[in-house]
Amino acid sequence: MAVAAAVASLHGRPHNSAVPKLLLIDDDARLATMVRDYLHDHGLDVSVAPDGARGLAHLAREEVDVVILDLMLPDADGLDLCRRIRAQGDDAGSVPILMLTAKGDPLDRVIGLEMGADDYLPKPFEPRELLARVRALLRRRRSAPDDQVLRFGRLEIDRGARFVRVGGELRSLTSYQFDLLVALAEHAGRVVSREQLMEWVRGAALDAFDRSIDVHVARLRAQIEDDARLPKRIITVRGAGYVFAKVQD
Repeated sequence: MAVAAAVASLHGRPHNSAVPKLLLIDDDARLATMVRDYLHDHGLDVSVAPDGARGLAHLAREEVDVVILDLMLPDADGLDLCRRIRAQGDDAGSVPILMLTAKGDPLDRVIGLEMGADDYLPKPFEPRELLARVRALLRRRRSAPDDQVLRFGRLEIDRGARFVRVGGELRSLTSYQFDLLVALAEHAGRVVSREQLMEWVRGAALDAFDRSIDVHVARLRAQIEDDARLPKRIITVRGAGYVFAKVQD
């Protein structure tokens, strides 16, 4: 009832296009109320969906800037729901997704990134950390450099419209993967470390055991390389990081 009341109250709120709109998909009514109220106090409009079906329905009818998705839902697996969101061909398919995972379960986090999540936050978490991560996703989504288009052979990266094409074919990237690609492309020909990439894209230092950058690079290669097993655009430099090829086919 608490979640339903929260959703009902939000539906009555007039829309303000200047206010970022978030969707929290989580069946924990107490947590949902806490998150909604805290983020609302910091200038964010949060709608709550207590299950996967209502979360997908909300995305189908309303534009959302960030999705906060719990891994465990009563009617769906959060990983599968993440995959289904990414499979959508419209703007909803590229919405940044922050996944809430069980504390101390790195496998779920890696799988979540592989399914298309942009970031993850283990439970229990500090509301301030959630706010910081949401703001980082919003900054990346809304940034638009003056020089909009980068071209490398058949690869075209439009930073303003936030799309990528290879040979004229549109490729589907998550918000995090797109920003990672832009960071690499803007430093083409230079070896960049995982630590540098994490700071540029996420605005935070890389934990010594955090391999999420590698997961995102692997998924990025699957989208933009002709053969992800023999990458020619994003090249691994062992012990150093990655280099984005300046000259490409």
